[in-house]
Amino acid sequence: MRNLIILLAILCAAPVLAQPSLPILIETKNASLVLTVGSNQRLLQSYLGKKTDAASRSQLKGGREAYITAGMENQFEPAIRMVHNDGNPSLELKYVSHRSTVNGNITATDILLKDPMYPVEVTLHYLSYFNEDVIKSWTDIRHQEKKPVLMTQYASSMLHFNANEYWLTQFHGDWAREVNIVEEKLTNGIKSIESKLGTRSNFYQSPIFFLSLDQPSDENNGELIAGTLNWTGNFQFTFEIDQRNGLRLRSGINPYASEYYLPPNEMFTTPEMVITWSSQGKGQASRNLHRWARNYGVLDGKGQRMVLLNNWEATHTSFNENRLVELFDEGKKLGVDLFLLDDGWFGNAFPRDDDKNGLGDWQEDKRKLPSGIGYLVKEAEKKGIKFGIWLEPEMVNPKSELYRQHPDWILRLPNREENLGRNQLVLDLTNPKVQDFVFGIVDNMMTKYPGVAFIKWDCNRSMTNAWSPYLKDKQSHLYVEYTRSLYKVMDRIRAKYPLLPIMLCAGGGGRTDYGALKYFTEFWPSDNTDGLERIFIQWGYSYFFPANTISAHVTSMGKQQSLKFRTDVAMSGKMGYDIRVNNFTEQELRFSNEAVKTYKRISDVTWSGDLYRLVSPYQENRAVLMYVSENKSKAILFNYYTTVRRRDIFVKVKLQGLDPQKKYRFREIDLFPDTKPANPDNDKVFTGDYLMTVGLNLASGKITAMSSNVYEITEE
Repeated sequence: MRNLIILLAILCAAPVLAQPSLPILIETKNASLVLTVGSNQRLLQSYLGKKTDAASRSQLKGGREAYITAGMENQFEPAIRMVHNDGNPSLELKYVSHRSTVNGNITATDILLKDPMYPVEVTLHYLSYFNEDVIKSWTDIRHQEKKPVLMTQYASSMLHFNANEYWLTQFHGDWAREVNIVEEKLTNGIKSIESKLGTRSNFYQSPIFFLSLDQPSDENNGELIAGTLNWTGNFQFTFEIDQRNGLRLRSGINPYASEYYLPPNEMFTTPEMVITWSSQGKGQASRNLHRWARNYGVLDGKGQRMVLLNNWEATHTSFNENRLVELFDEGKKLGVDLFLLDDGWFGNAFPRDDDKNGLGDWQEDKRKLPSGIGYLVKEAEKKGIKFGIWLEPEMVNPKSELYRQHPDWILRLPNREENLGRNQLVLDLTNPKVQDFVFGIVDNMMTKYPGVAFIKWDCNRSMTNAWSPYLKDKQSHLYVEYTRSLYKVMDRIRAKYPLLPIMLCAGGGGRTDYGALKYFTEFWPSDNTDGLERIFIQWGYSYFFPANTISAHVTSMGKQQSLKFRTDVAMSGKMGYDIRVNNFTEQELRFSNEAVKTYKRISDVTWSGDLYRLVSPYQENRAVLMYVSENKSKAILFNYYTTVRRRDIFVKVKLQGLDPQKKYRFREIDLFPDTKPANPDNDKVFTGDYLMTVGLNLASGKITAMSSNVYEITEE
């Protein structure tokens, strides 16, 4: 079994200082990370993989340094590099003590390391979630030298692996084609997955990966770890294979252009790295992360979510309050919970009639909304729905009052031409005055209009030509402090409005990380809402994020697809609408109204059930996935055809996650009006063993490209 993975937790009843000679055990239900102290007092990683027993741990000796420093004998990429006041660029970290504390399912382990020659201390933190098989790790760095020390590397964690081969699965893309999946064999040298984009940091690369040992893993087989960094800024993962075929994984903030001058006695805390180990392929790793996310990683992760109707496709920025009130009626016809007013509602000196004007001037456009937001909130309530609103608080248009009044609030080089993205610039969030302004956008809105029930928080450009007037001679702190400042603002918002639903958006999937999701209830995966494309996009995100966080809207994009197909695809995530309802036929409106009711009825399974990806669209001309309730009494299965080949009509699909001893009724739901189920197995009862061993033919009637089925599987 290859050294692999992660997970936590020392089972001590109370905080205890341990002897250095004892192994430091961090474990979960199925995995162990074992650290030991070498004869030179350095902390070593001795084991990472399948859970070990006490007898096996007692035989563990040696290993690789758990948090490698620069400037000593190490010749590979370090976890930390520091230059002292006297110019010495070396650091040695020796074990001092460790402490573990158990709090129910969670065990916290803190390991203190110190340099014997300089007043520098580093604390490695591990938080293990026993039942979820997840571990979080991060690092605190502090010193007591007379002046600031320079840090050029400051990783969140470092892990070591020994295998014959290593296979990396990464997720990359661009606007409207996010999270494309690529798997490759790692070879000697360094493979880096990173971002240098500052704000919209996930634009090209997502901070998520699988690392498989010895052979590529699939959905149900193979030993691997899944990893993600809780950071909404520049990130970096490096995978370095040395001359002896050992692999070291380093994760954390991207050190690019981010040399950090740490003052004496000030704590530098790195972002949290989250990992889970699986010996049963990517599917089990996903289910581990989903459970952890719902319980600990996402704001109100087990709470309810609202089905919304957005006005963007119906109006873009051309609307008035009467038109919006008409759209409330369309939302009522659909049966949604919420109407979301998107971009274009603000600005007076520079009205927001397109993306060139008004950003930063957060007052209602008196031409469009003479009665104000409060009127819209009340009118929505009269229709029996809630009201939400779009904001982009971190950005500014040059054509705005804010730009003219506060030129010192903007990130831009003082002696270069402005470089605009989407006709806008980024505010200098490192400035406390800007933080107050951004917090005030939300606070003023909620104070003045407490009936606002939802916010969509957008961020439509990354950082270019970035220079902070506030940071002055500490420009290398910009990328780090911007993200920290965003969190400071969100901390203030959540302290006052703890459960206000807020969607995390960044021109599509430019921000998809658990560093932000502890403040947000969901995220916008992509501006590409074509049903066919969304199968692949939502498939990619599903590896690391539960369904209730992945916003999936039914829109008119992909008009060659039926409304049912687009609806069925959205149902497997957090469904909403952004479409002109008044353009629906009577049948389409009936179907959509019933689809909303069906979705609300089955969402307890899709949002909180275990996900099983049965047939990948990357491997076949269809996608099949199912969610199974925790008690295995109910499942929802989604079957999507991308194109059709004859074999797809006859091949059976074996289900997963059911109880083999139980009996289940198999029934197609979400049918178009005046149609009946055509699957010959519809409404029949099967044992769980039969469904998982023999399987079912999911074809229903005449199968065409971009057709779909939704099946409900219920215990009898």
